[in-house]
Amino acid sequence: MPHFLIHNKNDNVGVAITDIKAGEEVEGVYIEDMAKGPKIKAINNIPLGHKIALSNLKQGDTVIKYGRPIGSAIKEIKIGEHVHVHNIKSNRWGKWRKSQ
Repeated sequence: MPHFLIHNKNDNVGVAITDIKAGEEVEGVYIEDMAKGPKIKAINNIPLGHKIALSNLKQGDTVIKYGRPIGSAIKEIKIGEHVHVHNIKSNRWGKWRKSQ
């Protein structure tokens, strides 16, 4: 049974479809064709609906979800790490802030 979904083959994050525990070996599935995705070891607890890193990201790297950029890493993110507001800056937030 998969633990996370990957929306697009170009994504570097997956979305947890169950609570993931730190240290757990988890498997993903690609939504596009239901092909098996990568198996990775979770570094942190990742709540249902939150993102898990599928590749190592350096500070400033683009975070890709749905095959589109959704934000930038504000610090190094390792494969299996929880990806959320503590380590990425959302593109949407940046656009909203500029318009204010």
